[in-house]
Amino acid sequence: MHRDPHLTNAALFARREAAIPRGVGHSHQIFIARAENAEIWDVEGRRFVDFAGGIAVLNTGHRHPAVIQAVKEQLDLYTHTCFQVLPYEPYIELAERINAKAPGNFPKKTLFLTTGSEAVENAIKIARASTGRSGVICFSGGYHGRTLLTLAMTGKIAPYKSGFGPFPAEVFHATFPNALHGVTVDQSIASVEAIFKNDIEASRVAAIIIEPVQGEGGFTVAPPELLRRLRSLCDAQGILLIVDEIQTGAGRTGTWFAVEQSGVAPDLITMAKSMAGGFPISAVVGRAEVMDAAAPGGLGGTYAGSPVACAAALAVLDVFEKENLLQRSRDVGQRLTASLRAMAARHPCIGDVRGMGAMVAIELFKNGDLKQPDADLAKRIAAEATARGLILLTCGNYGNVIRILVPLTASDALLDEGLGIMAACFDALA
Repeated sequence: MHRDPHLTNAALFARREAAIPRGVGHSHQIFIARAENAEIWDVEGRRFVDFAGGIAVLNTGHRHPAVIQAVKEQLDLYTHTCFQVLPYEPYIELAERINAKAPGNFPKKTLFLTTGSEAVENAIKIARASTGRSGVICFSGGYHGRTLLTLAMTGKIAPYKSGFGPFPAEVFHATFPNALHGVTVDQSIASVEAIFKNDIEASRVAAIIIEPVQGEGGFTVAPPELLRRLRSLCDAQGILLIVDEIQTGAGRTGTWFAVEQSGVAPDLITMAKSMAGGFPISAVVGRAEVMDAAAPGGLGGTYAGSPVACAAALAVLDVFEKENLLQRSRDVGQRLTASLRAMAARHPCIGDVRGMGAMVAIELFKNGDLKQPDADLAKRIAAEATARGLILLTCGNYGNVIRILVPLTASDALLDEGLGIMAACFDALA
């Protein structure tokens, strides 16, 4: 590939600073030139192993051939009509296939949108229309989006909510359990009951929404017991249970939906990110009678369920089946976890290795003290990894978690290369 010697990361970042608002942050000041599967090359010709996956968007890798072929074929037919004006078959087929995958022994329907925030907003709209209620209960550390309603639902102030209030009313936060820090399921359920006592009566709550594994919150897994007890509580109080699978969905955790592993069937599920291999689409799937609560015209969007994105999403479903990527997710998770636990044995600063399937993270603490989260070390490890050719992301309520979202299609050799770079970073800095 011919490279322009004047096109450097520094020059592009200077242009970016002049043209784009500072509120759009960057974890890396690297400008991509091309990508293939789990590898990236920047504008200066440097190669990187990608352990970020566009924040959980590339479970099938960069530019999977089947996805690209499906998109090219769709481009030759039509690219946009607006589904509410002139509908098209790929939207229907994709809905049928997602309905079949969603847990629960009841009829289901699916709505397509464009972003994760849109999916969550529409799930709340649907829940309110269905129940005639207004209240929403979320969880501390949860992340549900950047629009005003989803910011109200997000359980973390900096950087997402700072300066953007006031937020929509009747959104409340319960406590998310965390065994590492001694927060039990009993305490979590008690915090929900406290909301009923102190803030809003249960009879006015439309929905409880939860991530089966918190994404931005640090890859903390919701215990199956919590999901089961929330299901029982919702059933008793006439509340809808919404599971936010935007980061966990599309096979990241070893099942298509992470909630499948708990045995719980939610009323509504939101998803986005990896479902179309890098093309923008999101979804709300749920009980047919709940999904039908909104009147005609109440749901939709100009670009919602783009035919190009539908074609890509159908190809992703095919790739998962043909390449057995659900099993691959479990295998990748085992390989990552084993290597990270070996690193933890050498470095006491790694206080926890956790996750579900290939959604794996480590949490860092000063001198192994669980009361001293080490965000500075997480940031330095990520920067050192970049210098050594590996793209990593941090997250967590204290910024002290390093998460891995490598494409499931990455080879074992590439996984080992990335893990080797991580190990070298800890050996150098920890």
